[in-house]
Amino acid sequence: MATEIPRDNPRSHTTTLTASPKGAAICRRLARRQLTDWELHSTHTERYHGALLIVAELAANAITHGRVPGRGFEFHLSLTTFVRRGITLRIEISDPRGDRIPALPTKLRPNSQSGRGLTLVDALSDRWGTIPRHPNSKTVWSELDLVLPNVL
Repeated sequence: MATEIPRDNPRSHTTTLTASPKGAAICRRLARRQLTDWELHSTHTERYHGALLIVAELAANAITHGRVPGRGFEFHLSLTTFVRRGITLRIEISDPRGDRIPALPTKLRPNSQSGRGLTLVDALSDRWGTIPRHPNSKTVWSELDLVLPNVL
């Protein structure tokens, strides 16, 4: 599949945060504020709440599984208009543990206390995945289509 070129420059926000519960809380707050500033809460209510859940899960994974003492994680949001796809919200969380690539769980016990985060990300995203980052880091990304092509 060919990569589609954006129609215009994205609206974006990037922040580096500490890999701690407080950093994850700030990440969630920043996401809520930025998505509200972009008026997603009123125009795409369901996607707005889904995006907040995705940010919460990816930030929690970054501080739990991607933490390296003394290094933080990066949070990036962008809102881009594509010619054929419409408007896409992209959420990215980058952490310094490139050796730990996330994967969907293959088996979960009904009473498990954890392990469902990526299942939520998978269910709420139109697309998601990981990309390596130099040196030995990774970015976990999720995309949500806000306007379907036949609406444009």
